[in-house]
Amino acid sequence: MFKDILVTVDLDHESSWKKAIPVAVKEAQTFGARLHVLTVVPTVGMSMVGQFFPKGYEKKILEAYNEKLHAFVTEHIPSDIKVQHIIGQGTVYEVILKMAKKTGCDLIVIGAHRPELKDYLLGPNAARVVRHADCSVMVVRD
Repeated sequence: MFKDILVTVDLDHESSWKKAIPVAVKEAQTFGARLHVLTVVPTVGMSMVGQFFPKGYEKKILEAYNEKLHAFVTEHIPSDIKVQHIIGQGTVYEVILKMAKKTGCDLIVIGAHRPELKDYLLGPNAARVVRHADCSVMVVRD
């Protein structure tokens, strides 16, 4: 049923993937799907803010996250599953939606916390992904 599954992880917050990764792995194993593991790194921002960071800072951060993501996949994804490692940069929900389209995913697996009052006013990333995705989205509650 699914050929390409995008799963999102925040490498700095275990709660973002602790329950979502096993679900994504099970789906990938069940359907023989490729797993696209995505982590999103925030941008430095406006050029005015960027000037306060050392030269080459963004490149070093992306390289560091790439290493962390590869180590994460080695530890948490069985070796028999085909995996694509993706480091995105920008606004979380926008990057998720963009990468889902770019990779041709037919399922997005995303972890979500219980909504707080601020989430009802602003909308968390998972809700935005659900509303705007062109494919199925499985939200796994932590």
